[in-house]
Amino acid sequence: MALSNTAIPKYYGEFREKVISGEIPVCKEIALEMNRIDSLIENPGVYYDDKAVNGFIAYCENEMTLTDGTDLSLLESFKLWAEQVFCWFYYVERSVYEPGPRGGRYVRKTIKKRLIKKQYLIVGRGAAKSLYLSYIQSYFQNVDTTTTHQITTAPTMKQADEVMSPIRTAITRARGPLFKFLTEGSIRNTTGSKATRVKLISTKKGVENLLTNSLIEVRPMTIDKLQGLRCKIATIDEWLSGDVREDVVGAIEQGASKLDDYLIIAVSSEGTIRNSIGDTIKLELQDILRGDYPNPHVSIWHYKLDDVKEVADPSMWLKANPNLGKTVTYETYQLDVERAEKVPAARNDILAKRFGIPMEGYTYFFTYDETLPHRSKTFWSLPCALGADLSQGDDFGAFTFMFPLKGDMYGVKTRCYITTLTLMKLPGAARAKYETFIQEGSLIIMEGTVLDMMEVYDDLEDHIIRNSYDVRCFGFDPYNAQEFVKRWEEENGPYGIEKVIQGMRTESVPLGELKILAEQRLLLFDEELMVYAMGNCITLEDTNGNRKLYKKRREQKIDAVSALMDAYIAYKINKDAFI
Repeated sequence: MALSNTAIPKYYGEFREKVISGEIPVCKEIALEMNRIDSLIENPGVYYDDKAVNGFIAYCENEMTLTDGTDLSLLESFKLWAEQVFCWFYYVERSVYEPGPRGGRYVRKTIKKRLIKKQYLIVGRGAAKSLYLSYIQSYFQNVDTTTTHQITTAPTMKQADEVMSPIRTAITRARGPLFKFLTEGSIRNTTGSKATRVKLISTKKGVENLLTNSLIEVRPMTIDKLQGLRCKIATIDEWLSGDVREDVVGAIEQGASKLDDYLIIAVSSEGTIRNSIGDTIKLELQDILRGDYPNPHVSIWHYKLDDVKEVADPSMWLKANPNLGKTVTYETYQLDVERAEKVPAARNDILAKRFGIPMEGYTYFFTYDETLPHRSKTFWSLPCALGADLSQGDDFGAFTFMFPLKGDMYGVKTRCYITTLTLMKLPGAARAKYETFIQEGSLIIMEGTVLDMMEVYDDLEDHIIRNSYDVRCFGFDPYNAQEFVKRWEEENGPYGIEKVIQGMRTESVPLGELKILAEQRLLLFDEELMVYAMGNCITLEDTNGNRKLYKKRREQKIDAVSALMDAYIAYKINKDAFI
């Protein structure tokens, strides 16, 4: 087929027919991407050429192997993704200098350019994502006759090496005519005829093509190691699933844009690290899919379940992994579903990695069900215990009110404070999350760069008076709380003030009791900030089973839960005040 601006892509057409017939279920994000492809088909300025992807498929099936060295038959999903990368073109007019016998001149020429510059794949574990990256890297290194610098990166160097391993296996196997030619000769021949030297070799630097001096190498996933490169092909593995705090895609693109025909492919499963740079990129991708931000140079394949209820329906699992039944078995998914039911601590990880459902961080201590908010309640004029955690007082302070109710139930309200500087430093996704806390009134923004505890005290006192809270005891972590506690004692008296020193000796028992109350749904909280804090709670446990709260990352605040624990300890010590 020649270039056409009306043709339907071959593999996309087959995929679309199966979707329309109901053979393949798709999520909302894939449906939006299909709409974008349909708009490319209708666009008279964009052309489709099937020869490009046919060459890629022939190269892979003739030359490449699986990770264990067995022959390869390319997956339909790989063909679909590769077709989107290779087969779309557009034309631009440029002024090009042409030298002549009496001096040169500029002439206008029409140049054909590949449309797709970036491709994002978010798909469940077991979809052979790294293998797809291996085939893309090897194809460009050995088919492109220009000298190319190609990189692959991942959160760890060993993980990035998973992309290199299938290429080395294919070189060793040399099953096709091209690889037989490229690997013919002796590796030790460095001074003799070039005809008897090996042309494609794996070295300490990476995989080198000595005919074109092209190189595929592994780079660490840090901006310092990735910025300023002139890489034509870059692949990024697991950019979303790990605790990545830097926009490595942007850093690579800034360097690659020095070249005219670069390609960046970023693949990952969904992660359990919320509100980081990964979620910020996902927000941008959502804008592209919805059409709010038109960007035809980006291809997005985001596989996930639309609702957590679909986990119970195996017929819907193809939404999260298009290669289910080929690269990973249904039995493997079924075992993970059963494990998620029996081991609540693993539930969020399984829902994210297997089914693409983003969860609110690791809930090692409180399970997902225990962090679900209750109906909105007010505790007007009720007696309560107040807990304070000011250990991050330079930029974050948390106060939690605990209201003893009938039937061993406890009402919970929280009020936290941050500075405007802290708010401005937040990445996009975290900023959006904090905006919801601000709107519900549980997070207060104080002007300045460091929290002024006297201003915090005045605001908290006004809040207590407005709601007529009857604070009968006050528990606090002594770290960074001296100024606040001194004023509290001067204005309210020393009675009921309890110092709660953090550590396993003081935290283990109250944490266990709060866990039981949460399991029985006896903690009545209705604020999203408390849901967020409980979802971030992780505990450290010693050999005797004693536990203490552990803040894994500074960005993931658990201060409201820590303040709740302080309030609970103060309440237990001063129960007589509530009779």
